[in-house]
Amino acid sequence: MTPALSLHNSGETTGITTLVQSLQASPMWQASCDVAADRILVRRCQRGDEAATVELVERFQRDVYGVCLRLLADPHEAEDVAQEVFLRVFRSLGSWDGERPLRPWIMAIAVNRCRTFLGKRQRRPRPTEDLSEQPARADEAQPHNELLSEIRLALAGVRPEFQEVFVLFHEQGWPYEWIAQVMDRPVGTIKTWLHRVRLQVLDHLRSRGMLHEVTDVDVR
Repeated sequence: MTPALSLHNSGETTGITTLVQSLQASPMWQASCDVAADRILVRRCQRGDEAATVELVERFQRDVYGVCLRLLADPHEAEDVAQEVFLRVFRSLGSWDGERPLRPWIMAIAVNRCRTFLGKRQRRPRPTEDLSEQPARADEAQPHNELLSEIRLALAGVRPEFQEVFVLFHEQGWPYEWIAQVMDRPVGTIKTWLHRVRLQVLDHLRSRGMLHEVTDVDVR
C-alpha cells in the first residue's frame, strides 16, 4: 500500500508556510483582502444594516474630514461638507466598482464635494470683518508653525488640483496610484503636478526669505 503523503513529516511544511506568509504580506494580497471586506461592508449597507452604516462612517470619517479641512481651511465648513460626502456615498453605493478599493472612491467624492463648495464660496460676498486684527495664537509665533503657515499660504495660491495632489500625497500619505484614481488622471500626470506644486511652494518660501527653514519640513 502506498503511504499517505504527510507534509507534517517533510520539509515541505516550512516551505508552504513561508509561501503563504509571503503572499499574505504582499500588497496585492492585502489589497484583495481589503476589497473583499469592502464588498461585504457595502452589501450590508445596501441591505439597510445600521451597524454596517456606522462602521463605514467610522472607518473613513477621519480621512474624509481631514481632506475637507485642509482643502476648505474651516473646521465648521469641513464638518458640513464631510456630512454631505457620506450622504452622497450612501446614495451612490450602487455605482462603486466592487473590484477596486472603497477608500479612493470615497475620497474622490470628498474632493469633488470640496471643489463644489469652494466654487460656491467664491461666488458668495466676502465677510467684512478684518481677520488681520485678530491676535495670533502664541503657538503660531514659533518658527516651525510659521513655516507651515507659509507652506499653506503658498498652496492657497496654486491651482486647485495641485493643492489637492499635495494634500493627498504629503499630508494624507497616499500612494500615486490612489491619488490618480481619486483625481481621475494617469499616474504620470499626478507626478508632474506634484513636482510643479513643490517648485511653487519652494519659490514662495524663497521669496519670503525662509528657504533655509525647508529642512525642517518635508516638501519633497
